[in-house]
Amino acid sequence: MGSIKLEVVTPQRRILTEDVEGVTAPGAEGYLGVLPRHAPLITFLKPGVVYYRKAGNKTERMAVSGGFMEAGPSKVIILADMAELSSEIDVEKARQAIKRAEEYLRERPKGFDLAWAEEELNKNTARLKAAAVD
Repeated sequence: MGSIKLEVVTPQRRILTEDVEGVTAPGAEGYLGVLPRHAPLITFLKPGVVYYRKAGNKTERMAVSGGFMEAGPSKVIILADMAELSSEIDVEKARQAIKRAEEYLRERPKGFDLAWAEEELNKNTARLKAAAVD
C-alpha cells in the first residue's frame, strides 16, 4: 500500500515526524481519512483524536485541540494549537480540567465565557479519548 509522511507541529515544538500507512483526523466537517496518493486537501481541525496507523497495522493516537491539516499524495502536515501523544497525556489533569469546566458551566459566574468552557471540555475529552480512558 505504501506510506505517507506525517508531521505534527505545535507553536511550542515538533510532536512527530514519522512514516505511516494512514491518518484519520477530526476535520471541520467530521473525521476524515488520508492514505498515500491522497488528493491535495487543506482543512481546519477541531478538538479530537488523530489516529495514525504505523507499519504492521498498529494504530497510535494523539489529542489535538484545533489547527490545520494539509494533506497530499505523500505527506500530511498537522499544524495544531495543541497536540499530545497518548503516552504524554496526564489523565488525572485532564479529568480535573473537565470537572472544573463542568462546574463553571453549572455555576455561570460573573463574566461567564461559554466558548472557553466548551473548548476546555472538548480539548480534555479528546485528551482522555487519546489516552484510551473514559
